[in-house]
Amino acid sequence: MSEQQRVVVAVDGPSGSGKSTVSRRLAVELGARYLDTGAMYRAATWAVLQADAELTDPDGIYKIVSAVAMTITTDPAAPSISVDGVNVDGPIRGAEVTQAVSVVAAVPAVRRLLVDRQREVIAAAVRIVVEGRDIGTVVAPDADLKVYLTASAYARAARRSAEHDADHTATAADLARRDHLDSTRRADPLQQAADAVVLDSTELGIDEVVAELHALLEKKGVTFP
Repeated sequence: MSEQQRVVVAVDGPSGSGKSTVSRRLAVELGARYLDTGAMYRAATWAVLQADAELTDPDGIYKIVSAVAMTITTDPAAPSISVDGVNVDGPIRGAEVTQAVSVVAAVPAVRRLLVDRQREVIAAAVRIVVEGRDIGTVVAPDADLKVYLTASAYARAARRSAEHDADHTATAADLARRDHLDSTRRADPLQQAADAVVLDSTELGIDEVVAELHALLEKKGVTFP
């Protein structure tokens, strides 16, 4: 693949909007790598919880996160992440990490550290689809395509509760809590990039969303394998 064919796609949006599934599918179709930045913040949170750190101590949180060796793979068919050699794919999706991740992710020093690492991964790839909450605005502001993927609060809660076999009302409340924390934090809040394409997936299936992104990239002259 030639240097001229370098492609970076930024997919941002709130929890439950379908970012992960859509991003992985698009990466496969594009012959690209895939980076789940949210998994990095979750892994950092797991490390903080394992150390029994106080979530009210940002300096302590940063000290722990900066000391761990975090390794993330970028194969869209089998994304994985480990901390100090321990695979944490399962633990980082648990309720304890989910409850604490927005707090850890709000620590400015942690964000700076992980954003630097994310940019290193992006720079090393010829083609990559990156998903998160600040990709188009902070991590990769020069991305070839920026997408803000959203959906109604009800639809997002329904998807998440189905994924985890959880109560819809409780899931909706947790998503609302995370939306508030993510969008109001001082460091790199969740927000739509000014030049992002907004896609509402409330009434769209995964195939339809991926097809929309496929078409947007083709309009930009991006070729697919």
